[in-house]
Amino acid sequence: MEAILKRELITNRQLCRIIALFFSVILVSLGAFVRIPLPFTPVPLTLQTFFVLLGAGLLGRRLGLTAQLSYVLLGALGLPIFANAAYGLSYFASPTAGYLFGFILATIFVSGSLKRAKGNLRSLFLIFYLGSMIILLSGSFWLKVSLGISLTQALIIGCLPFIPGDLLKVIAVTLIYPRLKTRAAKIL
Repeated sequence: MEAILKRELITNRQLCRIIALFFSVILVSLGAFVRIPLPFTPVPLTLQTFFVLLGAGLLGRRLGLTAQLSYVLLGALGLPIFANAAYGLSYFASPTAGYLFGFILATIFVSGSLKRAKGNLRSLFLIFYLGSMIILLSGSFWLKVSLGISLTQALIIGCLPFIPGDLLKVIAVTLIYPRLKTRAAKIL
């Protein structure tokens, strides 16, 4: 039975990369629909950051970045895949658009940092946590710009309420990533 489970079903690495790319875009998109609106901020709680961080770790810089750029492009072209089922170029003027740019920046940071990481849980946690903070700070900065509020106000409504939930997501990614990275490295 174990031999059957370890057997490669798809041996073409390019096909595996394409499937992983699509799967990553789909998971980030679905993460946008798992949302909890908060009454004091235009930013909902979503599961997107979990999938962005995990994708950045498993896919690496080039494929992870391609996945995030594809997600943003598909939403810009009209697929309702952003939070609140939003879509289109007009979304980039909305208060939450900065988080999308944070997805891209976090992917670059996380994938690059993991190449040099020691691989212990503490360093993995720190890398994923900093990636999460990049997303939150990018989003908060855009909240400041788009709403014309102070940076302190933007951090209060765009960063601070999300830290506890993001800590849970970072812990989950930190625990899941080591179990999947070896397999991902073999097929990607």
